[in-house]
Amino acid sequence: MILLYGLALYAAAGFIVALAFVACGVTRVLPQPAPVTLPARLLLIPGAFALWPYVAIRWLKAGPRR
Repeated sequence: MILLYGLALYAAAGFIVALAFVACGVTRVLPQPAPVTLPARLLLIPGAFALWPYVAIRWLKAGPRR
């Protein structure tokens, strides 16, 4: 049961991070500022969901955009 709760917690955190990243963080981690279209953002959601710890670390290391 603990494993199931852990998996549910991982999925919930992944969902939240993926949506936040796709909404406002994806342009921050790009090397050069570039517009990201809606279809591209939709394609990024599954990857950001599955790899949310890596995405969150990259997003935090990118820092605020000036």
